[in-house]
Amino acid sequence: MEESSYRLISFCGFFLLCGMGWITGSRAEIKKETLLGSFFLAWALGALTFWFSGSRAALQWINDTLISLLNASFKGAVFLFGPLALGPGQTLPDGTPSVGFILAFQVFPSVIFFSALLGGLYYLGIMQKVVGLFSRVFHRILSLSGAESLAASVNLFVGIESGLTVRPYLSKMTRSELLTLMTCMMATVASTVMGIYVIALQKTFPNIAGHLVSASLISIPCAILISKLFYPELDRPETFGKPAENSNESSEHKGLMPAMVEGGTQGVKMAAGIATVLIIVLGLEALFDLILGMLPEFDGQPFSAVRLSGWITYPFTILLGLKPEEWEVASKILGSRFIETEVSAYFTLASIQATEAAISLRSMTIMTYSLCGFVHISSMGIFVGGLSALVPSRANEVSIVGLQALWTSFLATLLTGCIAGCLAN
Repeated sequence: MEESSYRLISFCGFFLLCGMGWITGSRAEIKKETLLGSFFLAWALGALTFWFSGSRAALQWINDTLISLLNASFKGAVFLFGPLALGPGQTLPDGTPSVGFILAFQVFPSVIFFSALLGGLYYLGIMQKVVGLFSRVFHRILSLSGAESLAASVNLFVGIESGLTVRPYLSKMTRSELLTLMTCMMATVASTVMGIYVIALQKTFPNIAGHLVSASLISIPCAILISKLFYPELDRPETFGKPAENSNESSEHKGLMPAMVEGGTQGVKMAAGIATVLIIVLGLEALFDLILGMLPEFDGQPFSAVRLSGWITYPFTILLGLKPEEWEVASKILGSRFIETEVSAYFTLASIQATEAAISLRSMTIMTYSLCGFVHISSMGIFVGGLSALVPSRANEVSIVGLQALWTSFLATLLTGCIAGCLAN
């Protein structure tokens, strides 16, 4: 088939995924303003990303800026860890070569550095202004409540920390608001961990950083669209028709450096959390694979957790508009994200691109956009646990909504992938 046919599949896949979200949800009456607003905003952002030279130049600038920040973060890592912090092929000034790729020493320092920068930007009041701008846009265009708009905009930059910004409203949020909040949390990625994906794909996808920012931005209206299709607003939110106040604890520090140190400390906790989750999840996966290995082989290969999840995601891979010969590889990557986290999925994608099984640049773009989100079992546990701690009185409800958000956020990231598949050059 011609490429235009695959683009058409991506376009049709977008609506089929929306239909899945509605059919599997409450199927209640949907607010047209929010539905149409989120639909047009998602596609408008996609068109800006892929069709306009000015936007591409902006993405290139964002990409170069993020790469420069990553390089800056390596300075401290190399000082502390020496050759352990060097990526494959890099050398120290004295000629000492890298010992190979080590996730903890070469990736996690960027998480700490980005988190420190974010703390400094909050102290200076810059982040509040940026978040406030996006919040007003979402509030007016999408007819969301003030709390929803604030939560959606904050999720462009942070992860579980976004719950802190709407903490005063959590106890009175409607079920629909809560689902939208958790869907946005899981369908986007925090800027503090974006460097991990850049490191994974920079060699095979040079402009990856700019596209990751774009993917996270497009995923916000997609998350709102699918969450409202699944569970429309049936009540009147407390902050309906008015903006919610954006507060952040970093602004309470007495100086810029204390704020950055506090941000860096939070980054250490985040890096430790990521490491903990990876160790636990990959260990449990290996244990599960041992159990599955006792079963008879199927098609000459043993059963595994990733293989089973790949079968489940196979039909969704077709809807993304990929070529038939790429369906199996892509479904395994999507399935691995659900089990092993998006970090592992991005590194798997990068490793595949270095082999004969490499997929096309268009498909690479689709997968990059589709994987851009915390859509996996471990993140659901983290988000449910974090929000439950903020509002203990609704812990049971948060647990139920968390399972629903895992489904809606999965669909939301695929919607983002469909937009990329339809519009990418």
